[in-house]
Amino acid sequence: MITQNISGVVSESIISTVGNTPLVRLDRILADNYFNLYGKLEAANPAGSIKDRTSLFILQEALASGRIKKGDTVIESSSGNMALGLAQTCLYYGLKLIVVVDPKLNSHTEKILKTYGVQIEHVTEPKKEGGYLAARLERVQYLLDTIPNSFWSNQYGNPDNPKTHHKTMTEIVDSLQGKLDYLFVATSTCGTLMGCADFIYENKLDTKIIAVDAVGSVLFGGPPLKRLIPGHGAGVPSQFLNTSRIYDHVYVDDVDCARGCWSLLEKEAILCGGSSGGILSAVKKYSKNIEEGSNCAMFLCDRGERYLDTIYNPQWLLNELPESKNAFTPIGGW
Repeated sequence: MITQNISGVVSESIISTVGNTPLVRLDRILADNYFNLYGKLEAANPAGSIKDRTSLFILQEALASGRIKKGDTVIESSSGNMALGLAQTCLYYGLKLIVVVDPKLNSHTEKILKTYGVQIEHVTEPKKEGGYLAARLERVQYLLDTIPNSFWSNQYGNPDNPKTHHKTMTEIVDSLQGKLDYLFVATSTCGTLMGCADFIYENKLDTKIIAVDAVGSVLFGGPPLKRLIPGHGAGVPSQFLNTSRIYDHVYVDDVDCARGCWSLLEKEAILCGGSSGGILSAVKKYSKNIEEGSNCAMFLCDRGERYLDTIYNPQWLLNELPESKNAFTPIGGW
């Protein structure tokens, strides 16, 4: 709900500012601008990522249906962004929050979660089948079994996750007056991917949706491999993924993610996280397939401040991704 005053629109609360994010033209990033590229600036959400939308919608639906009430405990497994979105929403609605994380959680995100008063549960050993994600989900189940009045928001299987993004798609399509030829979406739970894909299918749009998956992710049948940059790809199959509604998919590795992030910063002055860089690299890889004059959109999924110790730290790149040195040059050099 919003009201109007002489200065413009006034939001009723912090959660009413979730969504309706800007769609930004990215016309400096491509060497040959024969198609139009737009970025959906999800970093503009109040807790800093597209998962603000998912967190809010899932919890509002659960509150409305009586599945949770004030004082109950929400439990989730997260690599970072879902945890932050839940932290804000839970605090607003008077819910407790426990998040299960693994060693890939960055220190900046952990500090923010602690500031929100979130209880953090660490898993330190990956499962032989399913890696860290499987280990996190096992801990979630243990907590649900032992904590009274607990609720699993379950970004991996709750149908309200993909339903969230029917509104996201409405925003994009409306901004482009209905002409959206390609949409590039990072994979993870595949909630965003399939929410967008279902909207396209149900509304009979001509939009071709391109999934951007991580090298080392199993979602499209690839072998599980070590990945350093969190937030995209998965070590276990998605409960949402329906490949019949996906036009194509592109793989990106950790170096692609870092290169894309630095390119967004240098060319567009946009500081975004790892999956955004991965999507940009995927657009460049796929560009030869895109028809002249097409309207293409991609998600700028989260803020880059959470990656200052990793992607935006040249020393970390040299230590952990030494091949970066031959792939791109950070602002300021190596």
